[in-house]
Formats: sequence, structure tokens, C-alpha cells
Amino acid sequence: MSQDNFDFQSRRSFLRNAGLGCGSLALTSLLADEGLLSTANAAEAPRLMQPRAPHFAPKAKSVIWLFMPGSPSQVDTFDYKPELQKRDGQKLEGADPKTGFFTTSGKLLKSPFKFNQHGESGAWVSEVFPNMAQHVDDMAIMHSCFSLSNNHTPAMLEMNSGMFLQGRPCMGSWVTYGLGSENQNLPGFVVMRGAMPRGGKPIWSPGFLPKVFQPTSIDGRSKTPIDNLARLNGMTEQQQRSQLDILNKMNKQHQELRPHEADLAARLESFELAYRMQAAAPEALDISKETEATHKAYGVDQKETELVAKQCISARRLIERGVRFVQLYAGTNGGAGGVADVPWDGHSDIGINHRIAAKSVDQPIGALLADLKDRGMLDETLVVWGGEFGRTSDSQGSLGRDHNPHAFTMWMAGGGIKGGIRYGASDEFGYKAVEKRLGVNDLHATILHLLGIDHMKLTYRFNGRDFRLTDVAGEVVHELLA
Repeated sequence: MSQDNFDFQSRRSFLRNAGLGCGSLALTSLLADEGLLSTANAAEAPRLMQPRAPHFAPKAKSVIWLFMPGSPSQVDTFDYKPELQKRDGQKLEGADPKTGFFTTSGKLLKSPFKFNQHGESGAWVSEVFPNMAQHVDDMAIMHSCFSLSNNHTPAMLEMNSGMFLQGRPCMGSWVTYGLGSENQNLPGFVVMRGAMPRGGKPIWSPGFLPKVFQPTSIDGRSKTPIDNLARLNGMTEQQQRSQLDILNKMNKQHQELRPHEADLAARLESFELAYRMQAAAPEALDISKETEATHKAYGVDQKETELVAKQCISARRLIERGVRFVQLYAGTNGGAGGVADVPWDGHSDIGINHRIAAKSVDQPIGALLADLKDRGMLDETLVVWGGEFGRTSDSQGSLGRDHNPHAFTMWMAGGGIKGGIRYGASDEFGYKAVEKRLGVNDLHATILHLLGIDHMKLTYRFNGRDFRLTDVAGEVVHELLA
């Protein structure tokens, strides 16, 4: 810029403006000290998470999704196959050695676990789940699930978003976009984890939805489970409030010039939500307020179950406080036969791997179901359990099982589900789903229906097209509904 065009100020003008600026800062400080500083800007921030009416009367108000990363073997957990036991080591007709991610033998591998029938429904459950087995009469066990990918990350993307590509919103984001949250001081969608699952944060991404619908991620192993939540040392609440008011004013001015950019509104609400969470979140996650009997029932006092026990208690406390969707990635943080981020991935020895993984989740999940029922919450809380695919009926190596997208088992309980039923079936060896095949889009459509949402009407316009969670597929499975 040339000297001729530069707007020089006189010394008098400079001193006048500087003095007024300092005076304004002093006045702001005095008003803040007296509690008289207006917070109107904060009150005007968009409330994208306000509760919204469903399309029709819901059976469930909230969801706890118990995700088993790495994928449990259906034939070693809930899908009992006597023929598999009888014909151990024999050739599996029609076996494709490339069904999984590696290569399988084509020879049947019996389950190393005993199965027993439980409840009035007589459901078969593996010995690795003695606590969950007590609740089979509240479960709809789905034996005919299938997915489209044999690799963890794309399969987890599919299970969460309906598509095995990155960039699509996950189900928790769709649910909070459609229904909002019942508690404006807590996020509507929370993800809990230990080690980061395979695929990382993209598997629970809000995709092209406004970023206010992304989850709050909680690391259950950390002393500060929510990042950047605490106020900076030395900063008072009034100082932080003042900063947020100025930031809101600047962001709103920026937004007025760009009215079609949804993420700007989401940014305003995200700052405000983080501020409100500073008081609400620590209280919600403080499980020390629970009784010793509750801690013991969930397994907080045992090393193998401590992490998932704390997560399950926290999930119940969050749901009690109006959080809409909690997704809990549960299993062991490593051990024989598995690795940290895919704990159920029993490639080398399904017996060792699944016994360790099951031990870490069985008591906490059994206690969660009992706790929800005792508190009268199960009727309005939908609990979902399962992984991203199944395991092969033939062996990988001598004792392991490879990935199998053609058949796996999931179960749902509470929240409008017809308990004590088994839906669909796999073949006699548990290799492929053959009766009432249930795809991921069907699962999503059914869960949305239980929440009072018509999956065909829950849409978001992006790049000139109306997208939905179930894309162009999905049917509600009415046989699962009470």
C-alpha cells in the first residue's frame, strides 16, 4: 500500500480512540464483576439440539448400542449348531476360502464352548455369557443378519451409517438430527470406548449433517474422559462467559453473511453446549455416586470387567438425564488371540479370544439390563448388541475363525421389542443367513421406527439430493416389535 493511500491518524485521534477503548474494557470488567453483563447473545444462539416431535408415537425414547468391535462368532455365542459339533473337521460344502479377510481351511470347526437353554423361551446361549443368558426372555435374538464387507473398517462404517464408505452420517447423528436431545446441558449423542476401534473417528462421524450432531467421545481409560472440558486455570466463570458472548457475536455476524452454511449455526451451538457441559457432564459421569452394591453388580471391583462396568453405569446415567443415543464400544483391551482395537477378532484361537472378550462384557451388560428393568427404564430404552459381521464356520489355521459377512447374530431388548423370540436363521453350520435375511438397512429402519421415526421421511438435502440413513432400501421388521 502506498503512503498516499494509508489512513494515518493524528496523535489526538489516536489518543482519543485508545482512551475510549480502555474505558470500554474497564466498564465491561465492572459490569461483569457486578453480574450485570448481558448474555443475550448466548440466548439467541441456534438450538439445533432442542427436542423435536417424532413422526408418530415412539416405543423407545433412547438407545444404548453395545458394539462388540472385531465381531463375536455367532456359532460360539447365541447361534447353537449341533451339526457343527458333530461334523468337526469335515469338509464344509460350498465353503469359499476367501469369504474372510484371510484364507480358511474349508473344514468345519466345532465350538469349544458348551451351550445351554435358558428362560421360558428356551434360547440357546454359550457358556461364556452366563449373565446375559438370564435375560433372554427380554431379547429378540436375530440369527439372520448379514453385511456387505469382510473387512473391519468398511463393515463398521456400514453398521453405523448404512454405507461402507466414509462421509455418510452415522445412526446416532441421524437420530439426534431427527429428535434432538431431552437435556440441553448434555450432548444428544455420546460414544464410549477404551482403545480406539478399527476405523477410528470416521465410523461415528456426522458426515454431511451439521457438526452439532457429532458425538461427544469419551475415553473410559482416561482420568479426563472428555477432552478440553475443564475451564482454563485462573479463568473465572464470568470471564469465560464474556469470551463466549464476544465469540458468539462475531460468529453471528459471520453467519449473517453466509446464511446457507449450516456448520456456522452448529459452531455457535457447539461452543454453548461445551460451556453448559462443564457443570452437567462431570456429575453425569461421576459413578462414585452409585451404591457399593451397584458397583459390585456391574463388576467395577474386578480388573477384567472394570472398564465396561464403568461405561455401562455411565450409559445408564446419561440416558436417565435425557441423552438420546449412547454407543459403547466394548470388549477387552487386548489379550491372547486378539488385538487392542478389535478385541473379538479371534483369528488364531477362538476359544481363548472369546473367553477373554466375553468375560469383560458379560457381567456389566447383564447388570445393565437388570438395572434398567429394576428402574422401569427398559421399556423406553432400546438396547442393541452385536458386532460388524460374523465369523466363519470353517477354521482359519486350526483353532481360529476368519471374518464372515454372510451370517451373524445380534439381539435387541427393551424399547418396544418383543422379548423371548428368535428371528431368522442361518444354515445348519451357521455359515450363511438363509431364513428372513436381515440387512443393515432393515435393522436401521426398525430402530428408527421404535423411536417414532419413519425412515423414509428422515432426510437431509446435500449436494442437490435428499439423503436418508437407509438410502434406497430398508424395511421395518414388524415381527421384532411388541
